[in-house]
Amino acid sequence: MTKLMFAAIACALLFGAGLQAQTKSSETPQPKVQNSPPPEPSGAQKYFTDVELVNQDGAKMRFYTDLLKGRTVVIIPFFTTCTGVCPPMNATMARIQKELGDRVGKQVYLISITVDPVTDTPARLKEYAAKFHAKPGWYFVTGTQENVNFALNKLGHYVADKNDHKSIMIIGNEATGLWKKAFALAQAEELIKIVEGVANDKVEGSK
Repeated sequence: MTKLMFAAIACALLFGAGLQAQTKSSETPQPKVQNSPPPEPSGAQKYFTDVELVNQDGAKMRFYTDLLKGRTVVIIPFFTTCTGVCPPMNATMARIQKELGDRVGKQVYLISITVDPVTDTPARLKEYAAKFHAKPGWYFVTGTQENVNFALNKLGHYVADKNDHKSIMIIGNEATGLWKKAFALAQAEELIKIVEGVANDKVEGSK
């Protein structure tokens, strides 16, 4: 056998081995990448939904995700031209803000939601909020008539006539599912105790 023939046979053998290895490699099953399904919405998210609202700074806020999720919330209905129960209710909210200190804006959100969104524009709400020295974490909320009415209805605060709105404060800990209602014109000290009790509620099993 000549050197030339030997070289040709050697090349053929190497080519065949490479082709076989390539074929085996292509036949090796590749692991399948499984995409995790999106998490199932919580009961609270399904109920309240993420209907779009607007705060006193003109920022859009999703009802559940941006205002309620994982927080303790203190909610009252009001409107800026109200001269009866609304000013004292918001004054109580100011007292709660002072007592809770740095917890407001972190663990606790205060929400004053208008029952007159046509009149109560973000600019008007901002001016009103300044009267009560509202700090970050206290939101005065408006939006389209349809969206605000939807949110009010979910809270049990929808009224056809703004003057018929309730003097009820809703205090809820979304994380633990503890929700309470209280008379918003009660003594501020009593309401503060209720708010602190709800805010301090713990998920079962947690320390």
